[in-house]
Amino acid sequence: MQVKIYPDFEGLPSQYARVFEAANVDNFFYSLAWFKNLASTAVDKGDQLRIYGIESSDPPHLPVAMLPMRYRSRGLKGLTPSALSGLANYYTPLFGPILNKSCPSSRDAIRELVRALCFDTPRWDTVDLHPLDPERLTYTELQAAFTEAGWAIQNYFCFGNWYLRTNGQSYDQYFETLPSALRNTITRKRKVIRKSGRFDLQILTGADDVDSAIRAYQKVYASSWKRPEPYAHFVPELMRMSAEKGSLRLGLAFFDQAPVAAQLWLVNEGAASIYKLAYDEQFSQYSIGSILTAHLMEHVIERDRVREVDYLIGDDPYKNSWMSHRRERWGVRAFNLRSLNGMFGVVKHIGGGALRKSLRKVWKIFKTRS
Repeated sequence: MQVKIYPDFEGLPSQYARVFEAANVDNFFYSLAWFKNLASTAVDKGDQLRIYGIESSDPPHLPVAMLPMRYRSRGLKGLTPSALSGLANYYTPLFGPILNKSCPSSRDAIRELVRALCFDTPRWDTVDLHPLDPERLTYTELQAAFTEAGWAIQNYFCFGNWYLRTNGQSYDQYFETLPSALRNTITRKRKVIRKSGRFDLQILTGADDVDSAIRAYQKVYASSWKRPEPYAHFVPELMRMSAEKGSLRLGLAFFDQAPVAAQLWLVNEGAASIYKLAYDEQFSQYSIGSILTAHLMEHVIERDRVREVDYLIGDDPYKNSWMSHRRERWGVRAFNLRSLNGMFGVVKHIGGGALRKSLRKVWKIFKTRS
């Protein structure tokens, strides 16, 4: 296998697109369209991309594994740590290596990826990968590969992730599993808004009128309790991209034709992801957020026939009422023990005892190989 490093997604050989397409079957947030939008709309000024690819040694040099990363140039005279991070941020619910499904050994592919990171030029002081799925084999393989390369590692919690397994049930069956207080609220408030005749619920699923739907979403968001988006163009472009892919489920609630609640859901390969939600607090008395959630839930269960609904990021108390299971997302931070900044990083993040332990482990590996 051979290492290739690309400065952007446009320069990737065409074979990479097929590997991303296959990864998209497992998760929307591993798709090439997702990474391209993130890179073009939500990367800090001064950050640069560095896409690591592991390719087969023989022509046509097919990609075996890849890892989209980013970095910021080293500070004055190397005093600032030279940090390499995954192409992930505030918007990312899941990250990880993209593997070719025809690869016979994920362990070998991960080892080669990590070696490419650890022995790259320039030499990085730290490598940070998050949020990862700790239940995937790649999570333990990443840790083992960094240790084998002589780096110290720190595992850290990112956030909880609530999700629902639909198990083939109908929406009515699912509704009966909800807490009685939530069921009663939805039933009562539905009657109220229907009787008023002033509310309208809509779900946009395609590219038609996507621009007007984006404006409606932004108006609701501006009237809600939410803080302004750190990257103004990311969500609108995500809506356009997902509409083109057929993944968009944008729920909107209108009062007298004015938007008062909005939820951005993404449906992909049997999974519905609840990505963004907001409502005008003037209409909280109608529980309009819960009404819109129930409306979208009925849509994805009855029409999209999803096997899973995912609330993505965070342990907000209300999510437990709608979902059936909880899992976690973790990160792996690796420190280069051959650099001063890397050792300082171990002391800062893990402690001096961990540094001594890591150095002993590296020495044992060195003696074994020699």
